Amino acid sequence: MRFDILTVLPGLLESPFGHSILQRAQKKGLVEVVVHNLRDYAENKQKSVDDYPYGGGGGMVMSIQPFASCIEMLKTQREYDEIIFMTPDGITLNQGTANELSIRKNIIILCGHYKGIDQRIRDIYVTREISIGDYVLSGGELPAAILVDAIVRLIPGVLSDETSALSDSFQGDLLDAPVYTRPADWNGYKVPEILLSGNQSVIENWRYEESLKRTRDRRPDLLDD
Repeated sequence: MRFDILTVLPGLLESPFGHSILQRAQKKGLVEVVVHNLRDYAENKQKSVDDYPYGGGGGMVMSIQPFASCIEMLKTQREYDEIIFMTPDGITLNQGTANELSIRKNIIILCGHYKGIDQRIRDIYVTREISIGDYVLSGGELPAAILVDAIVRLIPGVLSDETSALSDSFQGDLLDAPVYTRPADWNGYKVPEILLSGNQSVIENWRYEESLKRTRDRRPDLLDD
Protein backbone atom coordinates (compact mmCIF):
# COMPACT_ATOMS: atom_id res chain seq x y z
CA MET A 1 0.00 0.00 0.00
CA ARG A 2 1.31 3.46 -0.87
CA PHE A 3 0.54 6.86 0.63
CA ASP A 4 1.63 10.08 -1.07
CA ILE A 5 1.27 13.04 1.29
CA LEU A 6 1.37 16.61 -0.03
CA THR A 7 2.45 19.25 2.50
CA VAL A 8 4.35 22.49 2.96
CA LEU A 9 5.87 21.15 6.20
CA PRO A 10 7.38 17.72 5.45
CA GLY A 11 9.48 17.86 8.61
CA LEU A 12 6.33 17.56 10.72
CA LEU A 13 5.80 14.05 9.38
CA GLU A 14 9.30 12.68 9.93
CA SER A 15 8.71 11.52 13.50
CA PRO A 16 5.27 9.87 13.12
CA PHE A 17 6.46 7.74 10.23
CA GLY A 18 9.92 7.05 11.65
CA HIS A 19 8.96 5.04 14.73
CA SER A 20 7.00 2.08 16.04
CA ILE A 21 4.39 0.29 13.92
CA LEU A 22 4.53 2.70 10.98
CA GLN A 23 8.30 2.35 10.72
CA ARG A 24 8.15 -1.45 10.94
CA ALA A 25 5.42 -1.62 8.29
CA GLN A 26 7.64 0.30 5.89
CA LYS A 27 10.71 -1.82 6.67
CA LYS A 28 8.66 -4.96 5.98
CA GLY A 29 7.74 -3.55 2.59
CA LEU A 30 4.03 -3.63 3.43
CA VAL A 31 3.60 0.13 3.25
CA GLU A 32 5.29 2.95 1.38
CA VAL A 33 4.90 6.52 2.63
CA VAL A 34 6.20 9.29 0.37
CA VAL A 35 6.04 12.89 1.56
CA HIS A 36 6.08 15.62 -1.09
CA ASN A 37 7.09 19.20 -0.36
CA LEU A 38 4.60 21.39 -2.22
CA ARG A 39 7.18 24.15 -2.56
CA ASP A 40 9.08 21.89 -4.95
CA TYR A 41 6.12 22.18 -7.33
CA ALA A 42 5.62 25.95 -7.11
CA GLU A 43 6.38 27.67 -10.41
CA ASN A 44 7.04 31.17 -9.08
CA LYS A 45 10.52 32.40 -8.23
CA GLN A 46 9.73 32.70 -4.52
CA LYS A 47 8.41 29.10 -4.34
CA SER A 48 5.39 30.42 -2.49
CA VAL A 49 2.32 28.20 -2.24
CA ASP A 50 -0.25 30.68 -0.94
CA ASP A 51 -1.88 33.97 -1.85
CA TYR A 52 -4.47 36.46 -0.60
CA PRO A 53 -8.11 35.35 -0.74
CA TYR A 54 -10.38 36.80 -3.40
CA GLY A 55 -13.10 38.93 -1.79
CA GLY A 56 -10.86 39.95 1.10
CA GLY A 57 -10.76 38.56 4.61
CA GLY A 58 -8.04 37.39 6.96
CA GLY A 59 -5.47 34.71 6.33
CA MET A 60 -3.84 33.26 3.23
CA VAL A 61 -5.16 30.58 0.89
CA MET A 62 -3.10 27.74 -0.54
CA SER A 63 -2.82 28.06 -4.32
CA ILE A 64 -4.15 25.55 -6.82
CA GLN A 65 -1.06 25.27 -9.03
CA PRO A 66 1.39 23.45 -6.70
CA PHE A 67 -1.26 20.91 -5.70
CA ALA A 68 -2.36 20.36 -9.28
CA SER A 69 1.20 19.95 -10.55
CA CYS A 70 2.08 17.39 -7.89
CA ILE A 71 -1.16 15.43 -8.26
CA GLU A 72 -0.92 15.33 -12.05
CA MET A 73 2.69 14.13 -11.84
CA LEU A 74 1.73 11.34 -9.43
CA LYS A 75 -1.21 10.26 -11.59
CA THR A 76 1.16 9.64 -14.51
CA GLN A 77 2.99 7.06 -12.38
CA ARG A 78 0.09 5.01 -10.99
CA GLU A 79 -3.66 4.92 -10.49
CA TYR A 80 -4.95 6.24 -7.19
CA ASP A 81 -7.95 4.84 -5.36
CA GLU A 82 -8.51 7.97 -3.27
CA ILE A 83 -7.36 11.59 -3.06
CA ILE A 84 -8.17 12.64 0.48
CA PHE A 85 -8.22 16.15 1.90
CA MET A 86 -7.84 16.48 5.67
CA THR A 87 -10.24 19.23 6.75
CA PRO A 88 -12.37 20.11 9.82
CA ASP A 89 -15.49 20.23 7.64
CA GLY A 90 -15.01 16.70 6.32
CA ILE A 91 -16.70 13.51 7.47
CA THR A 92 -15.41 12.53 10.92
CA LEU A 93 -12.94 9.66 10.81
CA ASN A 94 -14.18 6.45 12.40
CA GLN A 95 -13.14 2.81 12.48
CA GLY A 96 -15.43 1.91 9.61
CA THR A 97 -13.68 4.41 7.35
CA ALA A 98 -10.27 3.12 8.40
CA ASN A 99 -11.39 -0.44 7.66
CA GLU A 100 -12.64 0.59 4.23
CA LEU A 101 -9.47 2.47 3.30
CA SER A 102 -7.20 -0.35 4.51
CA ILE A 103 -8.06 -2.41 1.41
CA ARG A 104 -7.08 0.38 -0.99
CA LYS A 105 -3.77 0.27 -2.83
CA ASN A 106 -2.71 3.87 -3.54
CA ILE A 107 -3.87 6.96 -1.64
CA ILE A 108 -2.96 10.65 -1.94
CA ILE A 109 -3.47 12.82 1.15
CA LEU A 110 -3.58 16.60 0.90
CA CYS A 111 -2.55 18.65 3.93
CA GLY A 112 -4.01 22.13 4.11
CA HIS A 113 -2.42 25.06 5.89
CA TYR A 114 -3.03 28.75 6.51
CA LYS A 115 -6.71 29.69 5.95
CA GLY A 116 -7.36 26.69 3.71
CA ILE A 117 -6.91 25.54 0.14
CA ASP A 118 -8.39 26.88 -3.07
CA GLN A 119 -11.85 25.31 -3.41
CA ARG A 120 -11.09 24.26 -6.98
CA ILE A 121 -8.56 21.72 -5.71
CA ARG A 122 -11.36 20.10 -3.73
CA ASP A 123 -13.80 20.28 -6.64
CA ILE A 124 -11.46 18.85 -9.28
CA TYR A 125 -9.29 16.32 -7.49
CA VAL A 126 -10.53 15.32 -4.05
CA THR A 127 -12.56 12.11 -3.75
CA ARG A 128 -13.03 12.15 0.02
CA GLU A 129 -12.76 14.75 2.80
CA ILE A 130 -11.95 13.59 6.31
CA SER A 131 -11.91 15.32 9.70
CA ILE A 132 -10.40 13.97 12.92
CA GLY A 133 -12.73 16.02 15.11
CA ASP A 134 -14.66 19.21 15.61
CA TYR A 135 -11.70 21.51 16.17
CA VAL A 136 -9.14 23.36 14.06
CA LEU A 137 -5.40 22.64 13.93
CA SER A 138 -2.61 24.64 12.33
CA GLY A 139 -2.44 22.27 9.37
CA GLY A 140 -3.36 18.87 8.00
CA GLU A 141 -0.09 17.11 8.76
CA LEU A 142 -1.00 15.67 12.16
CA PRO A 143 -4.46 14.57 10.96
CA ALA A 144 -2.79 12.91 7.96
CA ALA A 145 -0.45 10.99 10.27
CA ILE A 146 -3.42 9.89 12.38
CA LEU A 147 -5.29 8.69 9.31
CA VAL A 148 -2.31 6.71 8.02
CA ASP A 149 -1.73 5.14 11.44
CA ALA A 150 -5.40 4.10 11.71
CA ILE A 151 -5.24 2.47 8.26
CA VAL A 152 -1.80 0.85 8.35
CA ARG A 153 -2.33 -1.12 11.56
CA LEU A 154 -5.19 -2.96 9.82
CA ILE A 155 -3.06 -4.21 6.94
CA PRO A 156 -2.31 -7.95 7.25
CA GLY A 157 1.22 -8.56 8.48
CA VAL A 158 1.72 -5.15 10.08
CA LEU A 159 0.84 -6.20 13.64
CA SER A 160 2.63 -9.20 15.09
CA ASP A 161 -0.70 -10.41 16.52
CA GLU A 162 -3.14 -10.48 13.61
CA THR A 163 -6.14 -10.63 15.94
CA SER A 164 -5.16 -7.53 17.92
CA ALA A 165 -6.67 -4.97 15.56
CA LEU A 166 -9.89 -6.95 15.33
CA SER A 167 -10.52 -6.55 19.06
CA ASP A 168 -9.83 -2.81 19.22
CA SER A 169 -12.42 -0.30 20.33
CA PHE A 170 -15.05 0.53 17.69
CA GLN A 171 -14.44 -2.60 15.60
CA GLY A 172 -17.76 -4.04 16.74
CA ASP A 173 -19.29 -0.63 17.45
CA LEU A 174 -18.28 -1.09 21.09
CA LEU A 175 -15.47 0.33 23.20
CA ASP A 176 -12.81 -2.14 24.27
CA ALA A 177 -13.02 -3.93 27.60
CA PRO A 178 -10.52 -3.16 30.39
CA VAL A 179 -7.15 -4.88 29.96
CA TYR A 180 -4.65 -6.01 32.61
CA THR A 181 -1.17 -7.53 32.81
CA ARG A 182 1.24 -8.75 35.49
CA PRO A 183 1.42 -8.49 38.45
CA ALA A 184 -1.98 -9.87 39.37
CA ASP A 185 -1.85 -7.95 42.66
CA TRP A 186 -0.25 -4.52 42.79
CA ASN A 187 -0.38 -2.85 46.19
CA GLY A 188 -3.76 -4.44 46.82
CA TYR A 189 -5.21 -3.54 43.43
CA LYS A 190 -6.08 -6.91 41.91
CA VAL A 191 -6.82 -8.19 38.45
CA PRO A 192 -10.41 -9.54 38.20
CA GLU A 193 -10.36 -13.21 39.19
CA ILE A 194 -12.25 -14.22 36.07
CA LEU A 195 -9.26 -13.27 33.89
CA LEU A 196 -7.09 -15.68 35.86
CA SER A 197 -9.55 -18.57 35.57
CA GLY A 198 -8.27 -19.96 32.26
CA ASN A 199 -11.86 -20.47 31.10
CA GLN A 200 -11.74 -18.72 27.73
CA SER A 201 -15.46 -18.78 26.97
CA VAL A 202 -16.26 -17.23 30.36
CA ILE A 203 -13.51 -14.66 29.86
CA GLU A 204 -14.84 -13.67 26.41
CA ASN A 205 -18.33 -13.29 27.80
CA TRP A 206 -16.96 -11.07 30.59
CA ARG A 207 -15.10 -8.95 28.06
CA TYR A 208 -18.23 -8.50 25.97
CA GLU A 209 -20.27 -7.46 28.99
CA GLU A 210 -17.57 -5.03 30.09
CA SER A 211 -17.38 -3.59 26.56
CA LEU A 212 -21.12 -3.12 26.54
CA LYS A 213 -21.06 -1.47 29.95
CA ARG A 214 -18.19 0.87 29.04
CA THR A 215 -19.89 1.84 25.78
CA ARG A 216 -23.20 2.47 27.52
CA ASP A 217 -21.47 4.67 30.12
CA ARG A 218 -19.10 6.59 27.86
CA ARG A 219 -20.49 6.48 24.31
CA PRO A 220 -24.21 5.65 24.42
CA ASP A 221 -24.50 7.16 20.93
CA LEU A 222 -22.79 4.04 19.56
CA LEU A 223 -25.70 1.94 20.81
CA ASP A 224 -28.45 4.14 19.39
CA ASP A 225 -29.02 1.80 16.44
